[in-house]
Amino acid sequence: MAPFVIEHTSTKYLLLCFLTCVFTLSGMQHSPAVGTTSLTNKSVRYALTDKPYVKLKRGNVSVTVVDNSAIDLPDLPGHRAGYNGIASLTHTNQPRNVFVPAIAGLNFEHIHDGTKAGLIEKFEPRKFPIQIRKINDHTVELYQPPTGNWKLESCGRYCLLEDGTIEYTFECIPRQAKYTRGYIGLFWASYINKPEDKAIHFKGRNRLTDETPRWIKAISPKHGIASTHPPTGTLSPVQVDPDFPLTLVGNLSPHEHNDFWYYGLSHDMALAFMFRPQDNIWFAQSPSGGGNGNPAWDFQWFIEDAEVGKAYGFTMRMAYVPFTSQSQLIRTTESHRTALGSR
Repeated sequence: MAPFVIEHTSTKYLLLCFLTCVFTLSGMQHSPAVGTTSLTNKSVRYALTDKPYVKLKRGNVSVTVVDNSAIDLPDLPGHRAGYNGIASLTHTNQPRNVFVPAIAGLNFEHIHDGTKAGLIEKFEPRKFPIQIRKINDHTVELYQPPTGNWKLESCGRYCLLEDGTIEYTFECIPRQAKYTRGYIGLFWASYINKPEDKAIHFKGRNRLTDETPRWIKAISPKHGIASTHPPTGTLSPVQVDPDFPLTLVGNLSPHEHNDFWYYGLSHDMALAFMFRPQDNIWFAQSPSGGGNGNPAWDFQWFIEDAEVGKAYGFTMRMAYVPFTSQSQLIRTTESHRTALGSR
């Protein structure tokens, strides 16, 4: 079946989304942390670095992981403050950075509870100090003490696996309970450096139907419009204020995903985001999140009924590989998706 392209959304459908301002989580799990990072496993040994970045290389892939500092390097000119995560991702087949050099990918960007009043700082993870912890030659962590508003303590581990695939594990501990709507919403952004095609591709179907899943080519027509693709199925509703300013969070597309991975294409390469089904990750996108011509390929994670002092976490993998066909990419990523419990 040919891929379906989201090029517009009906006015009636959009109005319904805005008026209800309610979306649903499917298969909601609490995703407890398993003691992977130094936040939850005190036996993890690490070294601090006097630089605001660490470079890693394995297989055909090179990455530069950064904290919230501004950086000016030959391969990262004018990298802006606040954009933590992976500032540079390159491959021997494509030395061009897949991410916008001034910003980043796998960038921890938002903490929220769906209320406008609670969003004192829209980009809270960007605004507070992050400590780089080097675990070994292929692994680095970004540890953030409890943030100023939400008091969320967190640690994200970036590990380059043997074949150059990035395994990202995020663990966090809420240090206070003031999430008005009862859930913690967390959001990650990846800003793509002028790909020829802004779309993302995933297997799914029309939301809340029993249609046979198919490959969908999704293109959000405008920032904050048809931007979010939830997992298949429904469970307890999660509310967002009608005037909630993070428009990518709750503005649903007509589709839901059922396979817990998606990919985008850029300059003969594929960037694949692969998740564990139990983590209930929502896909998100923007055609202009990284500036003109630079889409954002994003995802978000929700913790329902979070308890103060309890650790939560998820694990995903990102593969940056040459692309010849969808079937080739499915074969290339199969072992990683199997390891994550996906298909």
